Amino acid sequence: MAEIIQEEKAGGKKKAKKHAPHIDMTPMVDLMCLLITFFMLTTAFSKAKIMEINLPEKLKDKTVEPPKISASRTLNIILGPDNKLYWYPGTVKPEDYGNLPPLQETDFSANGIRPLLLERNRSLFKKIDDFKNQVVSGKIIMAPDSVTKSISKLKSDDDTGPIVLIKAYKKATYGNFVDILDEMNICGIARYTFVDIAFYENTMVEHAAGIASTAPAATPSKK
Repeated sequence: MAEIIQEEKAGGKKKAKKHAPHIDMTPMVDLMCLLITFFMLTTAFSKAKIMEINLPEKLKDKTVEPPKISASRTLNIILGPDNKLYWYPGTVKPEDYGNLPPLQETDFSANGIRPLLLERNRSLFKKIDDFKNQVVSGKIIMAPDSVTKSISKLKSDDDTGPIVLIKAYKKATYGNFVDILDEMNICGIARYTFVDIAFYENTMVEHAAGIASTAPAATPSKK
């Protein structure tokens, strides 16, 4: 704001004396502090969420055979179109192309894939849940990093839970990819991986979803 300073002369009369305008910067400083606080908060809230995925190391020695997967523990989950999920237990070989098992349809709702995963992972999930309750109640006192390592140890020692093979149909979305990862973490699934979908699994999804396949059906090799 501009200020006008009055000077008093000897005769008792006051005469206004004009000075150079003086701008009060106090409101501007307050505004700048508010803007800085606003930008600091919004920048912190807008940070990208990062999902950590531990990938297995590549085998340097190609002569080493990969670990065998038990068919009784294997659960195949296929990300389908329209936010649908399809699953089947066990394994299917290319030579079974003429006698493919039916797919079970589910989704990400409350009665969808989660109850299935929890049922198959009941033993490990109960161990992890009991351990977390003991930490929260104070029966077990340890640092957060130690809690995470202990849960990882419970998962690595598990030999009863499912081995989940996650595959994606060509019309699956990236959002479904993130959703199924969340379900794996929520249900405490210790062993899961992403693999390429086989040609016969594409056919299984199209048959279950009622999609007409535009590509000719592939035939398994006899070699």
